[in-house]
Amino acid sequence: MKRSLRAFIACLTVLSAAMLASPCNAVADGDDTPLVNLVALASQRLALAVPVAQWKWANHRPITDPPRETALLADVEQRARAGGVDPAFAHAFFQDQIQASKEAQTALFEKWRTSRPPEGPAPDLAASTRPQLDRLTRAMIAALARVQPLRDAPDCPTRLARSVQNWKSMTRYDASEAAPLSTALAHVCSAGGMGGVG
Repeated sequence: MKRSLRAFIACLTVLSAAMLASPCNAVADGDDTPLVNLVALASQRLALAVPVAQWKWANHRPITDPPRETALLADVEQRARAGGVDPAFAHAFFQDQIQASKEAQTALFEKWRTSRPPEGPAPDLAASTRPQLDRLTRAMIAALARVQPLRDAPDCPTRLARSVQNWKSMTRYDASEAAPLSTALAHVCSAGGMGGVG
């Protein structure tokens, strides 16, 4: 698992750098780059559910943390306003990120209860994982600004689904991530969901 996760994150780093290097302020019709970039960031955030779950497992902490969730949502609303993003859109999107992470963590806890629990010391949540999550939050706010003009398009759900398929083709996608990733992207389009993707 550790080796595949490292490869996954390395691939994310290369792809994200390439996407962020391209000018995205003006989105051409049919250009799915902003959507693919957002899918990449959501996938990267979802990958961090693994070390978060390992830390909670080792420290006997519950998966749900309402005070931290409330603080994150308040923070992203402030950042959204500063970044020209509709705060309600940012709130809904990050609520989905929280829910997707909890789905992934719950699946890991269930797996560890019925098989072998994670080996080795727990990851350092404060020194390593949370700073990564914070960097992703900043990147996601910027990505939401680029996606925002596409949200109301009638074909947004179809284009989002196509972006997910493109993302899967570029990475070593783990099928177990399908449901949490769908949750993470549930409110990207104003119409909700993804056309043609369960």
